[in-house]
Amino acid sequence: MHRAQTLEPDVNHACPEDTSKPGCDAAGRRAIVTGAAGFIGSHTAQALLGRGYTVLGVDSLDPYYDPRTKERNLASVRAGAHPDAFRSLVCDITDADAIRDAFALFAPDVVVHLAARAGVRPSIADPASYAHTNVVGTQNVLDAAHAAGCTKAICASSSSVYGNCPSTPFAETAAVDRPISPYAATKRACELIGHTHHHLTGASVAMVRFFTVFGPRQRPDLAIHTFLDRVSTRRPITLFGDGSTSRDYTYVDDIVAGVLSAIERIDEHGYRIWNLGGDHPISLNDLVGIISDVVGTEPIIERAGMQPGDVDRTWADLSRSRDELGYAPQTTIADGIARQFEWMRSRADA
Repeated sequence: MHRAQTLEPDVNHACPEDTSKPGCDAAGRRAIVTGAAGFIGSHTAQALLGRGYTVLGVDSLDPYYDPRTKERNLASVRAGAHPDAFRSLVCDITDADAIRDAFALFAPDVVVHLAARAGVRPSIADPASYAHTNVVGTQNVLDAAHAAGCTKAICASSSSVYGNCPSTPFAETAAVDRPISPYAATKRACELIGHTHHHLTGASVAMVRFFTVFGPRQRPDLAIHTFLDRVSTRRPITLFGDGSTSRDYTYVDDIVAGVLSAIERIDEHGYRIWNLGGDHPISLNDLVGIISDVVGTEPIIERAGMQPGDVDRTWADLSRSRDELGYAPQTTIADGIARQFEWMRSRADA
């Protein structure tokens, strides 16, 4: 197995003596964020830095999409951080020895585990690699946390675990034993691994089920990014199915707020699953209409059949996360798409 490589020296750093400097915290709270170069990971790392955490961002820079995009995400995180508050490490979570070494050196108080092989449709073509990265990788991260004395983990799950659940909105108490894609199956497996880790070690483990996250830095293969790009450049977009499928789109800032709240409150529960969604699902046809309004261009639409593994709808029941996390999404789909499009245009002009 390959060893981890640092993007910057001195992983086992400390805050300077003057804890009033930006990026430091008198309590010395330290967090590892896996997948820190990605969409949600980079936003989470920035938010933790804003809360006074010292952060180690771990990412393999996997070429699932252009690693230069991920490097730009890391640069954005680094640009707003005190030099002693953020370090990044190139490391694959499937490399158990390297992950263990990173945790031992950094000694985090909490790990926010977001690294995963993403995407429902690609998982059907390569299920073994999804199982290896997502399941084995998650076990490695939790094992490394335990060995380093880290007793708190927040792990990303997905609305995909609900499959085609017949009742809506989807509550955390619903049966999720019938996933319809390998990706969804790996995410449910990770939830079970998290429970086992809590049972055996006593660590606090939160599994947060993300519902179709969007916003600045969204992965370029996801629908909103793709549609904004293609509609704004007068290229056709492909809609799968008749457009009636619906998703509970959730703006990234709302997701991050939920993650931060989970960090603060998981110790009250030991192990807990929380939905983090928008609670306002819209159809694919309506999504395209909003994108058309934001861009100011009529889309060119090509239709295709439903894809294997795609669910009919998602809709988060937020009762538990509202009551226990104080979670309350703030950003509407239209406002969020407008912000994402503005960010995309700013990058194109750079």
